[in-house]
Amino acid sequence: MSRAFVKEPNGDEDDLPQRPRSPHTNYVTPQGLRYLQARLSELLAAKSALAGRDDLADRQQIRAVERDLRYYEERIERAVMVNPEIQPEDRVHFGATVEVLDEEGAVHPFTIVGEDEADVAQGKISWVSPLAKALLNARVGDVVTWRRPVGDKELQILSIQKAIP
Repeated sequence: MSRAFVKEPNGDEDDLPQRPRSPHTNYVTPQGLRYLQARLSELLAAKSALAGRDDLADRQQIRAVERDLRYYEERIERAVMVNPEIQPEDRVHFGATVEVLDEEGAVHPFTIVGEDEADVAQGKISWVSPLAKALLNARVGDVVTWRRPVGDKELQILSIQKAIP
């Protein structure tokens, strides 16, 4: 095989993969939009602090910051803020906190948020997750089926709290 068309690494190329882009609408809560904007500001400050540095480690860090800047700029550009004030009060909706009772009798609170805000440890679930899809539009008292790879789980909606703007 001819080596004429093989690109040789020279240490300066952008070998970092791009951050994955979601195919879904980027719905965000007001807090989620603030998070994205704060993250963008942090990255701009980091880029500024690295400006003019030219050793290999700094160039790699600059490429990582520039990659993340592209990602967060795109996320903000595509952000669609959902106004919590106009959401239905009697149904599970984006931004709401929902308390559910599982089959074992345990109560779990979940807040339905945008993809960038999701944090399972804090009970924040992405609106595109299977759990959120099962909960959306349900009412207090409804029993929904959460379809999971390890088996379906029935959840009863105990309460719906409207999002705080």
